[in-house]
Amino acid sequence: MVWQKSLLVVAGLAVIAGCADPQLTSLDRDLADIRSNPGPTPNVELPEIPDYEPVPYDEADLRSPFVPRLPEAEQQAQGSVELAPDLTRPRETLEAYKLSELRLVGTLTESGQPSALVRAPDGQVHRLRVGNHMGSDFGRIVSITSSTVQLIEVVPTGRGGWVERTTRLELNSQGGA
Repeated sequence: MVWQKSLLVVAGLAVIAGCADPQLTSLDRDLADIRSNPGPTPNVELPEIPDYEPVPYDEADLRSPFVPRLPEAEQQAQGSVELAPDLTRPRETLEAYKLSELRLVGTLTESGQPSALVRAPDGQVHRLRVGNHMGSDFGRIVSITSSTVQLIEVVPTGRGGWVERTTRLELNSQGGA
């Protein structure tokens, strides 16, 4: 057992001795020489800094584009709350599309009652009569002629009111006019 302990001590001393670098003293000597005589200072030429010229900002008193506009005190709210569409009414199929996406492809008159043939973006043709709704702005068909469908749309004013807008689809055109 004693010989094992002595073998372990010898092995430990060998490992510690193996960590020593024989050139460490020469490295210390080289670093001391560099510290005592660092050599000439390199000449670094700095770039020329341009003169600062402030740019005048004359728009500081104008309204910030990040703040919403407030309604003018003397300006009345446009539109009417009474014109608001009935949001509880079940929406018709063509109310899922913008009016510009719909196309009038023909009209029919059957027993004196005019009807319009309107193609949806999915390619399906729908037959509509006066009173039907279409377009995303609550458009209601008010008249059908041989070449046009006239609608009254109800659009918000952005100030809490609603206004009516007359629009039409024409035969051989790509959308609302």
